[in-house]
Amino acid sequence: MTEVQTPLRTESDLIGTVELPTDVYYGVNTVRAAENFQLSSSRIEQFPELIEALAIIKQAAAAANRDVGALDATIANAIIAAAQDITAGQLHDQFILDMIQGGAGTSTNMNANEVIANRALEHLGYAKGDYDVLHPLNHVNMGQSTNDVYPSALKLALHKMTGTLLTNLETFRKALRAKAEEFSSTVKMGRTQMQIAVPMTLGQEFGAWATMIERAATGVKRVRFDLLELNLGGTAIGTGINANVGYRERAIEQLREITGINGISSAPDLIAATADTQIFADLSGALKRVGLTMSKIANDLRLLSSGPSGGFGEVNLPARQAGSSIMPGKVNPVIAEAVNQVAYQVAGHDAAISMAVEAGQLELNPFEPIMARGLFDSIALLANASTMFTEKCITGITANTQLMRDVVEGSAGLATVFSPVVGYKAATALAVEANETGAKVTDLAVAKGLLSRDQVEQLLNEALAL
Repeated sequence: MTEVQTPLRTESDLIGTVELPTDVYYGVNTVRAAENFQLSSSRIEQFPELIEALAIIKQAAAAANRDVGALDATIANAIIAAAQDITAGQLHDQFILDMIQGGAGTSTNMNANEVIANRALEHLGYAKGDYDVLHPLNHVNMGQSTNDVYPSALKLALHKMTGTLLTNLETFRKALRAKAEEFSSTVKMGRTQMQIAVPMTLGQEFGAWATMIERAATGVKRVRFDLLELNLGGTAIGTGINANVGYRERAIEQLREITGINGISSAPDLIAATADTQIFADLSGALKRVGLTMSKIANDLRLLSSGPSGGFGEVNLPARQAGSSIMPGKVNPVIAEAVNQVAYQVAGHDAAISMAVEAGQLELNPFEPIMARGLFDSIALLANASTMFTEKCITGITANTQLMRDVVEGSAGLATVFSPVVGYKAATALAVEANETGAKVTDLAVAKGLLSRDQVEQLLNEALAL
């Protein structure tokens, strides 16, 4: 049986020539990078937001170069059509490179240039690789450098992804707030340093968690706005070398028109914007805060649901799966545990991103690819975790109301509530006797004539603002 040979085309670069299948849209530079960088399981094709952001920038650049008279309209319109194909979801499988790569993202930029060039050639009726007609660098990359394209695309992608995260966090916050209302009159003991402290309601506890999530989300919102300041037009180091007069301003205008985001702006100092990647550290820090806040809530819920008979047992988490292969009937807080692990990974990404941001030299930081991979992963993890936490845990939580009430009434912590009326010394004596004898502070206070039953109930209600 004769083996069918795949048709090949030849492309060359400064290193030499390569043969590649005629049906692929990437070219020689992408092939080189694919051979060099085989480091992780993360490929650009897994991040549609980045691919679409690259295409949007190439579309805006082509339109801007056309508008300032630097690029033939026929060529520019073919590039625009190819870029629009990509933003519509086509050809994402042609972005084959590892997210981790040397060269400050040059390989990714070249991958985009080649795919768009070859798709544009098809729009013009030419074969892939006919670069004498339309070239990946001379035309698709006109007036650009990786050093302004890659970070600008990264920022636009992150802006979109954080929008999804914030939507999910708001749903999570609302679920916590709904539980706060549901448990608004459910009395329990608050704890500090793992010891009984003073009374509160379970609703207040959930309400505090909702506020924490709201504050963490606000941090992401602040950084998200700053992502819209781009260095596009600065080219290699921010001086704008090789960009035509008027191109930078028109490219930014085109980006606003294409995306509908009026907040997109040009950085006031393009050299600083090209060298400085602190914005990515800021975003990573905000994401870490979200992760740590979610993890704190998960920790609290694991404690409050612990036992259930031998632990706190104050709330019941929804049973999601059998907890043991050896212990029948055991159910573990698996959703909360998964949230904890997401937070640990986000913190790990933050450490790597911080090191990469610090390590940039002079006019460029070449380590943006690892920042991109870490940020994309952190956002996706947190967005998924917040949805999982909401749907598979928070909304199904129930309270063991009587158990908590019994703990409150039997707790020496009530002495704090009585202290303003009976005095600190008498309240201390009540607490000590309650701890030593196991008697209820409420019963002791009434028996010693310090308070009446009505006063006990009134003080408790006042303390809880019920």
